[in-house]
Amino acid sequence: MVAETSGRDSRVLQGQASGFGMTLEPGNRPAIIMVDFVRAYFEPGAQLYMGKNDCLYSASRLLEMARDAGIMVVHTKVSFTEGGADGGYFFKKVGALENFVGDAELGQIMPDVAPKPGEPVLVKQYASSFFGTSLSATLTSNGINTLIITGVSTSGCVRATAVDAIQHGFMPLVVREAVGDRSDGPHEANLFDIQQKYGEVLSEADVSAYLQGIKERNFVR
Repeated sequence: MVAETSGRDSRVLQGQASGFGMTLEPGNRPAIIMVDFVRAYFEPGAQLYMGKNDCLYSASRLLEMARDAGIMVVHTKVSFTEGGADGGYFFKKVGALENFVGDAELGQIMPDVAPKPGEPVLVKQYASSFFGTSLSATLTSNGINTLIITGVSTSGCVRATAVDAIQHGFMPLVVREAVGDRSDGPHEANLFDIQQKYGEVLSEADVSAYLQGIKERNFVR
């Protein structure tokens, strides 16, 4: 007897039949980006608090593996001038962005994934980690072809970063357990959409195995 196809697998097969959801192979020169792992999303009582820390813990494990493998690590955070003039209509549309004016405490990166010396920290004002930053030039000048994406939120800055990554010529690899959102619905819908159109959504275990292979290639000659 043929096993029943799960609902998710069925949707993937339907997408492929329509010309979506093809498989991309990760390249041999990856970098990992830690998108907006700041206190605002993880501190109880904060306006943007997600109420869950699983993605932070997953990203922390992958961050250590990435460092161990010797690949580039990039961090992002958000900061606006007083009044939000550099945030334009985005700042006006999303009132919660007022939490990131200046050098606010809620805008600081969580200790679990704190940057080390030599790891770029890009300050952005919009959803995509590429928009208005040096990310594309930084990756290109270091010969990067694959971008491992972790961070928050899945439906916002993670999705925007994945879309811009493929548009800038980098293979986006989004780690399912290492991205998070305030609601499961938008989280799952955007992961599905990314897999169908913009990159690969892989498990932490699969990405860990990928990084182990990169480490062996880099250090075992």
